[in-house]
Amino acid sequence: MAGNGIANGACAALLAVQVAALAVGAACAQGTVPAEVPVQRATQGSVRAPSAPPDNPAQGELVTRAGYFYIGGRYQKLGDKTVMVGQMFVQSRTPARITQAYPVVMVHGLAQTGVNFLATADGRPGWVQRFVEKGFQVYVVDQVGRGRSGTNPEVYGPYDRLGTRSLERTHTAPEVYDLYPQAKLHTRWPGGPGVQGNAAFDQFFASQVPFLANSQQTEELVDPALLALLDKIGPAILLTHGQAALFGWAASDARPDLVKAHVAVEPSGPPFFDVQFRGGKDFWEKSGDGRARAYGLTRMPLTFDPPVKAPEDLVVVQEAKAAEGRVRCWLQGEPARTLPNLAKVPTVLVTAEASFHATYDACTAAFLTQAGAKPDVIPLADRGLRGNGHMMMLETNSDAVADLLAEWLAGRVK
Repeated sequence: MAGNGIANGACAALLAVQVAALAVGAACAQGTVPAEVPVQRATQGSVRAPSAPPDNPAQGELVTRAGYFYIGGRYQKLGDKTVMVGQMFVQSRTPARITQAYPVVMVHGLAQTGVNFLATADGRPGWVQRFVEKGFQVYVVDQVGRGRSGTNPEVYGPYDRLGTRSLERTHTAPEVYDLYPQAKLHTRWPGGPGVQGNAAFDQFFASQVPFLANSQQTEELVDPALLALLDKIGPAILLTHGQAALFGWAASDARPDLVKAHVAVEPSGPPFFDVQFRGGKDFWEKSGDGRARAYGLTRMPLTFDPPVKAPEDLVVVQEAKAAEGRVRCWLQGEPARTLPNLAKVPTVLVTAEASFHATYDACTAAFLTQAGAKPDVIPLADRGLRGNGHMMMLETNSDAVADLLAEWLAGRVK
């Protein structure tokens, strides 16, 4: 596996389950993408249970359709040349029969691209395939200024990237570093701890890309692009991972009519401040003095009631104590302002047993609840899914996690 490229691994995973045997196979071999074909979407109130693909599809029959397009973007003069800025790459997969009322938009996290959702690093089909099999149309994006959306330091400014140790410590091999109490519970990375030399880690690390060093600028670029995507495709479900929750909160706040649900897989947090892990009894500390997310969940303004004219309007207090293995949360001082638009969007926070998010996702849930949004909370361990870390969509039980998310959607999205 280690000798194969990321693209070949993704194509192999798609072909292994005989998806679009002719059209997608040709696309993988030739590097082309079949044109997106208009489809008839199930209308609200007429959703049927998804049916399995035929056992022996007729030769040439498409089981799924693949496509891509770019959303947003504008031309900008840069010296003696004209370039495009602000565009976002969107990849689509469409089942032959759409049985779900709304598509799923999958948005990746820090240093990643949409590749995370296409296939696992050890070559199994990814969450895109799992959701397509359940009758969802799926869109996968690369954040503006990253990956297939295009990098351009001349326009976007400095870039940063993560090294192997950064990813090993918190994403793929926390059990080796033991920086927080839950870390030792991690067992789900393919082939054992995800460190250099592990074939799945090597594939995963090959997929890492530079990302914008300015975090607020990232929100300023991705937020409007994601809204433009929703305006194009209509009402949809957002499935965000890690950093991408920033954009999910912003889109839910700006267009609660278009966001039919937000599945926030280990959302960026905790509210207001970043933390760093150092192990031992006092395993965490606040990172820096300034607010990392001025509006609690985001760096960009949200719609509070009473209105917030500046971040300083939000009074922040810290809990006096926290449960064992948890960060002491920063919340609003009472009386707390509410987030009426976020309260309109069915939301679930999903947390893995062995992830660093297990130390503070409860703070994000508490912040939302205090603001009237009242999200659902799913600790994977409570549903029998144990040993997972932050990159649960790449781990050995990735299909089971996807099935759990789809189960929640079935019960909450009408």
